[in-house]
Amino acid sequence: MSAIVEVDAQLQLMTSFLWLNVIWYNPFIRWNPEECGGIRKISIAAEYLWLPDIFIEEFMDVDQTATGLMAYVNSEGLIKYDKPMKVVSICNLDIFYFPFDEQNCTLTFSSFIYTVENVVLGMEKKVQEISNTSQNLIRSKGEWVLLGIHQRMMKMTVGTNQYDQIIFHVAIRRRPRLYVINLLVPSGFLVAIDALSFYLPAESENRAPFKMTLLLGYNVFLLMMNDLLPATGTPLISVYFALCLSLMVVSLLETIFITYLLHLATTQPPPMPQWLHSLLLYWASPRKCSPTVPQKGNKGLGPTPNHLPGMKEPVELVGKVAGPREAELIGSPESRAQEEQEAQRQPLVDLWVQFSHMMDTLLFRLYLLFMATSVVTVIILWNT
Repeated sequence: MSAIVEVDAQLQLMTSFLWLNVIWYNPFIRWNPEECGGIRKISIAAEYLWLPDIFIEEFMDVDQTATGLMAYVNSEGLIKYDKPMKVVSICNLDIFYFPFDEQNCTLTFSSFIYTVENVVLGMEKKVQEISNTSQNLIRSKGEWVLLGIHQRMMKMTVGTNQYDQIIFHVAIRRRPRLYVINLLVPSGFLVAIDALSFYLPAESENRAPFKMTLLLGYNVFLLMMNDLLPATGTPLISVYFALCLSLMVVSLLETIFITYLLHLATTQPPPMPQWLHSLLLYWASPRKCSPTVPQKGNKGLGPTPNHLPGMKEPVELVGKVAGPREAELIGSPESRAQEEQEAQRQPLVDLWVQFSHMMDTLLFRLYLLFMATSVVTVIILWNT
């Protein structure tokens, strides 16, 4: 094998160049060198000789071997016939581990007409020598690397006839660097940027538009790189892209929900279910690393009322004496009732704020776990 031109995953075909070396004995072509001027070897056009009908069973194209090839014949009837072949053979490709896949294609040499009673096939060289020669001949830095060639002999039975077969197993591996640089690295960068967006405050108005822009950019990236992916099957990298897209969609939906929840909590907070309250208590227990530590004197689980989203900072009145009208408003029953209502509502607001922080933390940890798993999987597949 001198070159691996192309491997078509959609059509399940491998295109390669072979040098076929065939040697056989013809007892009808023999002479005495002493009677022929000492000539022991001559060259004859192949079209004037009987040629064994050796063919490749996986061949899926018309034989385009050049005409006018020569064969060498020695005085003992030994004929050596070499011909180059462009072979388009069918190959059962498994693209699940694309672009870290290894394929094993077979080339089966057999006679079409002659049974074992007329033609017996054998090997002149050891298969290891053929494999080493092929690896030395393949100089192109293409997409595929020849790992090795293995061979086995068998007999095919058709009815009462038996045919000799020589089966070569060609092991090839794809070079993944192109796909890692153009597919995995940009996708990993976009997911990492989306994970870092969790450092934006939940009540910020810029987080949702930022995530929408990332999601749109990721979809454009997938459309542009679609030509590099196999057209058939579902490789592992397609599952990875689907998981990345799903994470970004879930992250955007969570941001929209958190924004709505914080707006609702600062205006009219709904009652919290008991199971969710228990979950928050467990989450904020001292054994856990709570994302927000309650300040001393604050009975709620969240931040202090002075730092809640939508709440204004209190203004300290220094040296200002309240007038009679202001003193009357401060001491009025309506003002005291409003303050009591705010005091009763504040713990509930703190709980909902704490719940939003918990959701952000969980999703951020899920992002970190997914990115770490992806990196480890790529390293393992690349090294094995």
